[in-house]
Amino acid sequence: MRLDLRNNKDLLAGLLFLVIGGVAMVVARDYPFGSAMRMGPGYFPTVLGGILCLFGAYLSFRGIRAGGKTTVEWNARSVALLAAAIAVFGLLMSRLGLVPALVAMTFVAALAGREFRVKEVALLAVALSAFAVVIFVYVLRLPYPLVAGLLWMR
Repeated sequence: MRLDLRNNKDLLAGLLFLVIGGVAMVVARDYPFGSAMRMGPGYFPTVLGGILCLFGAYLSFRGIRAGGKTTVEWNARSVALLAAAIAVFGLLMSRLGLVPALVAMTFVAALAGREFRVKEVALLAVALSAFAVVIFVYVLRLPYPLVAGLLWMR
């Protein structure tokens, strides 16, 4: 049995993760590493690059073991909508705040899929917004305005 590894999506994704993780780790060598308690500028890219490399190795191994051939179908509309979702978030974040920007981004990104259910997307937008507010505003204490120029009071 001959394996066609060029069309194996797990192998290709794993190799991509390995390359990105490796580049992050190589670039981060020039910065002080620090420790978990006092992280230096090289800590996060090195650790994240290592995690990406491990995940990439796992995916590559899984792809080689399965040996399956896959066909990839690109849909220009979906790719354009995903790029538009990122642009919408970037444009609305500074004008309307974190929560409206996330809600708009979620709805635009959901339009890229094959199925679009308003209730499911609304629930996802609420959950994503709540998670982002907890992580970025409460835990990391970043001064992001939540809604139209209102800064969250701590």
